[in-house]
Amino acid sequence: MMNKFTGFSKAGLNFLQDVKIQNSREWFANHRTVYDNELVKPFRSLVESLAPHMLKIDEWFETKPAIGKTISRINRDTRFSHDKSLYRNRLWLTFKRPSKDWKEAPAYFFEMDPDMYRYGLGYYCAPKQTMDIFRSEINQDPEKFLDTVSCVKKTFELVGELYKRPLVKNQPEQIATWYNRKDFAVMATSCNVEDLYNENLTKKLAKGFNQLVPLYDYLMRIEMIKTIPTL
Repeated sequence: MMNKFTGFSKAGLNFLQDVKIQNSREWFANHRTVYDNELVKPFRSLVESLAPHMLKIDEWFETKPAIGKTISRINRDTRFSHDKSLYRNRLWLTFKRPSKDWKEAPAYFFEMDPDMYRYGLGYYCAPKQTMDIFRSEINQDPEKFLDTVSCVKKTFELVGELYKRPLVKNQPEQIATWYNRKDFAVMATSCNVEDLYNENLTKKLAKGFNQLVPLYDYLMRIEMIKTIPTL
């Protein structure tokens, strides 16, 4: 039976605030029930509530409401990081197709920390091959691309690392801002954490995710091109 999402709690956000300061195994163990009840449970409910909407966008999305599937782990991998903090003070969910390396796949996401939340669509770390195909598709039909990304306007902001020098000179700005990125995402950001405390968050995310369907479909065509063998 699906558990309807009714919102996160102030106790959950306070936990994320505290974990940044405390950040010890002992503290986490003593507060584990808060993490489980005030964060993991509502995240699972949110995934379950969004799943029907997301499967209409892509029937192959992973929608299992589980940590490591759609919900992020709070434990940090510190092996290759200068930051040795054991736990994150932010959590997120993703909707994406199962893949060997999720960082390279287009994904819908929602992320929150004690002070803000954001949601959108993009690549965590797009490989060069993907971005080369992306730029090739733009070159073949710039007008089609601009029509596609018009879904981003007003609600979402384009983010991602830019090359220091333009790859092509004298491009129109509306093309160049996409073309000259090493990877990208589009996201909406809000500091109104009150939105997190009620069930309307589901509707807000579903509406925003649906708005981005033209861009998602465009990115999935690029993923299909990547699978075509080269002669």
